[in-house]
Amino acid sequence: MKLVQAVTLCWVLLLVSSLGARNGFPEEASFYYGTFPPGFSWGVGSSAYQTEGAWDQDGKGPSIWDAFTHSGKGKVLGDETADTACDGYYKVQEDIALLRELNVNHYRFSLSWPRLLPTGIRAEQVNQKGIRFYSDLIDALLKSNITPIVTLHHWDLPQLLQVKYGGWQNVSMTSYFSDYADLCFEAFGDRVKHWITFSDPRAMVEKGYETGRHAPGLKLHGTGMYKAAHHIIKAHAHAWHSYRKKWRSKQQGLVGISLNCDWGEPVDISNPKDVEAAERYLQFCLGWFANPIYAGDYPEVMKDQIGRKSAEQGLDMSRLPMFSLQEKSYIKGTSDFLGLGHFTTRYITERNYPSRQGPSYQNDRDLVELVDPNWPDLGSNWLYSVPWGFRRLLNFAQTQYGDPPIYVTENGASQKEHCTQLCDEWRIQYLKGYINEMLKAIKDGANIKGYTSWSLLDKFEWDKGYADRYGFYYVEFNVRNKPRYPKASVQYYKKIITANGFPSPREVESWHLEALETCSINNQLLAAEPLLSHMHMVSEIVVPTVCTLCTLIAALLLMLLLKSQS
Repeated sequence: MKLVQAVTLCWVLLLVSSLGARNGFPEEASFYYGTFPPGFSWGVGSSAYQTEGAWDQDGKGPSIWDAFTHSGKGKVLGDETADTACDGYYKVQEDIALLRELNVNHYRFSLSWPRLLPTGIRAEQVNQKGIRFYSDLIDALLKSNITPIVTLHHWDLPQLLQVKYGGWQNVSMTSYFSDYADLCFEAFGDRVKHWITFSDPRAMVEKGYETGRHAPGLKLHGTGMYKAAHHIIKAHAHAWHSYRKKWRSKQQGLVGISLNCDWGEPVDISNPKDVEAAERYLQFCLGWFANPIYAGDYPEVMKDQIGRKSAEQGLDMSRLPMFSLQEKSYIKGTSDFLGLGHFTTRYITERNYPSRQGPSYQNDRDLVELVDPNWPDLGSNWLYSVPWGFRRLLNFAQTQYGDPPIYVTENGASQKEHCTQLCDEWRIQYLKGYINEMLKAIKDGANIKGYTSWSLLDKFEWDKGYADRYGFYYVEFNVRNKPRYPKASVQYYKKIITANGFPSPREVESWHLEALETCSINNQLLAAEPLLSHMHMVSEIVVPTVCTLCTLIAALLLMLLLKSQS
């Protein structure tokens, strides 16, 4: 049995007996054939640091991830960096052609803060080459009838802000971020109508300030992540208010935030403690950021848990910062839509962690995450295909936060590096299951406006380097020009988009067969890539050499001819 944590035998037995006693999920058992509402928006996503490369080109400043990956201390699998990544900075037109091939309505991408503001501070320097790059990208998307959905910050904080101010540990980041956001609204807001302030800030602060697995690599257990999150929520609110006051009347755009969360299902739905633990899991995951934005303050369970544990640890104040009454009022209602990212599900059961073990996010939650050994394993150590959890999370968000417009901003599955087959049937099954559960959630009443599948390309995956591949397009990173090859899921997703859902069993089955037929041809092209690369390399060496020799011979013959005539 695969578990998120090492657990004792009694916990394993509890899980197995509970799963055996449960009568399944009949409401999710059958596939629902139908279509999405008219105007539903289909897309794919990416982020700047993971795809662009050109880390020090055209005036770009360093980010915390540049510093983190260049430290060379085994922080990233294989000591990889994103210095070149997918070379997306130089392949805009090629990648937009892929978007057209997919037939998507929108493309979600992020702006690199240090590419636009090399020091992170607008008053010090604005990089006009960075402005031009993103302006040209937006224009090219619109020319192809693809709507840009733009994320302001996807984890790549300017390194100089980290060095000088301590990054998101410092409240001054709220004003620097607001200035940066204002620059983006000014430069691109005439064409961009969907803005996301932060992408998955929970993972950003947990892995960057709690576990240290991500940049900036700090391990401020039980304190640093809460402080960073507090400042990020304030920064989000500042950006939203700035847009409302200065730009909304002219640009008519929307500003929201993208929050990622797995679904948490009680191990034993008849056990109140497990039910409470699952609720606590969701509030520490989604509610941590969504509750202040939609209700004005942190979830009560977070305040109670962290406050109690802090007191037991001898602290005078809770490790969870407090919002003033003015701040609560200022933050509440600062989202025009809820961006929701989701990948998988966990079973949750209660476990009390003694306060004497010290402060940590894990100990504060008092729970254990488990997985069902029967869930399809996609080759990742954390991502299992559990489609029914997606519907439940969407319905939870719809009821918890007052029926907000929801954009699914991330949903997808990874593939291990060693598997280079383009016939990704398992991803097709993942897409089919998860998108169908989203359709059921809309049928339930959830106000879902669009879906972003993650991701367009295989790309740099943070501490995993290039080991995990989420892309619809396979990228050959070992070849200099980073060629892209479509996987079978490209054709399948394109069919869903064109049909705006799942019209009939016969049609959906035919999509599956067509996609697998197409990928076998692409596999042959991929297999031929080493030979093509070798031929390309040889041509780069041989052709110039032959041309040079011909020029020298011609010059020599000309000299001999002139000499004989004289």
